[in-house]
Amino acid sequence: MAEGVAPVLSHDAPTARHAKDAHVNCPKCNSEYAYQDGELWICPECAHEWNPLAAVAEESGADAVRDANGNPLADGDSVTVIKDLKVKGSSLVVKGGTKVKNIRLTDGADGHNIACKIDGIGAMNLKSEFVKKA
Repeated sequence: MAEGVAPVLSHDAPTARHAKDAHVNCPKCNSEYAYQDGELWICPECAHEWNPLAAVAEESGADAVRDANGNPLADGDSVTVIKDLKVKGSSLVVKGGTKVKNIRLTDGADGHNIACKIDGIGAMNLKSEFVKKA
């Protein structure tokens, strides 16, 4: 056996070789010793575990705004409010079941990522977690 090379048990051999072949480094600490265990990758140095397939799915849908049920929303969609929402700074309430047409997706820093007009209330911003796609 070569000097400085630790023996690899037979049940670990495919996993160890696959990690070396893939050249997967830990996204947290950039360790080159990450290994695969089923669908997860594990870093022995910082104990970080991750699924690279889930990370790819998150990256592709990272900018996607999703409703309360997980459906992707787009500009121009119609949504339905799922619970009563108090309008900040007034005594008005947006009732659950209110249909909102022609939404615009925004990059609201405070979590309000939908801009819309609601009949009887006017222009306002909503959080996507309180609506469902109509």
